[in-house]
Amino acid sequence: MPKVTVCIPTYNRSHFLNYSVQSVLNQTYYDFELIICDDGSPDNTPEVVEGFKDARINYIRHPENIGRSRNMRSGFEASHGEYFIKFDDDDALIPQFLEKTVQILEDNKNVDFVCTNHWIIDKNSQRIESATQENSAKWGKDKIPLGVINDLTWQTFYYQSLQVGSTLFRHSALAEVDYMRPEADGCEDFDLLVRLAIAGKKGYFLPEFLMEYRFHGGQTSLKQNLHFLQSKLFCINDYHFDEPELESERLVKLAQTQQDLGLRLIEKGSTKEGRKLLQESNQLLGNSRRSNLGIIISYLPSNLGQIFFQSFRKIRPKDYTEKVRSQLS
Repeated sequence: MPKVTVCIPTYNRSHFLNYSVQSVLNQTYYDFELIICDDGSPDNTPEVVEGFKDARINYIRHPENIGRSRNMRSGFEASHGEYFIKFDDDDALIPQFLEKTVQILEDNKNVDFVCTNHWIIDKNSQRIESATQENSAKWGKDKIPLGVINDLTWQTFYYQSLQVGSTLFRHSALAEVDYMRPEADGCEDFDLLVRLAIAGKKGYFLPEFLMEYRFHGGQTSLKQNLHFLQSKLFCINDYHFDEPELESERLVKLAQTQQDLGLRLIEKGSTKEGRKLLQESNQLLGNSRRSNLGIIISYLPSNLGQIFFQSFRKIRPKDYTEKVRSQLS
C-alpha cells in the first residue's frame, strides 16, 4: 500500500489539470498514489488523464455531476494511504512538499496534520510575490511559528489562517470527523479544519512556501455567492466553542453572515427571506445601517432595488479578493 494518497478533484478544467498532475509526479517523495476524481466533466478531461502513463494514478470518473463535496469524498473513500492530501485541479505542489511534510508526521506521532504556506500564482502559473506576501499577512500565516499550533481553534475559525490544499493529514484523523460534509458544499475546506480543531486534533505549521494556489481574474456570480454564504451559515450555526471569547466571536460571525446572505437574497429577489435574515442579524449587531438600508430596499420595486445594488457596488471599497485579482490582471 502507498504511504500517501494525493487526491485531485476536478471538473471541467482540463487546461489546468496537466500542471497540477505534473506537480505530483515531480515530487521528490515517491511512495504515493494519485487519485483524480472527475465530477462528470464535459470537456476533454478523460483524454488528458489518458495521456499520463503512470501506474500510481487512479482515475475515478462520475457519469454525472454529483457536487464538489461528494466528488471529494469519493477520492477519500478510494484512498489507501496512511497520509492524505487534497488540492484543487488548478493548483500545484512544490517538488519537496511530500518529502518535508511526511517527515514531520513520521517524527511527530501526536500530530494529525501539517500545514505549509503557499504561493499565489496567476492564470499563466506565474508566482506573484506581492500577492503572496499580502496573502500571508492577510491570513496571519506570517505570524504562526514553526511547530505545533497551540491556538488551533482560533487559527482555523477566527483567523482562517490554514488551507486544506497545502496540508498533509493523517487519514485516520479525517475519517474520525466525517471528511467533507455535503451540507458544507462550497465551504467544506473551512468546515473540515474547524471541526478537526473542535475534535481536539493537533496541527503543525511549516512556514515554507510548498504549494501554489491559483487566483483567477473572474468575478464570483450571485448564484455562487449565495451557495457559499448558505453553506457558511450552516457551518457557523453548527459549531460551538467552550471558550467564551471564541463563542462570542462565533455569534458575531453568524450575524455578519446572516447580513451578507440577507442582502444577496434581496438582490436575487427573495425579499422576505432576506429581510428576515437582516432582522435577525440586527438583534446581535444592533441597528446596522447596512442591514437597515437592505431592509428598506427589500420593499422597493425589484428594478429600483437592482439600481441601488449596482450603485453601491461601484462606490464601495474593493475587498481583499478584488485587490488580489487587480494585481493579477
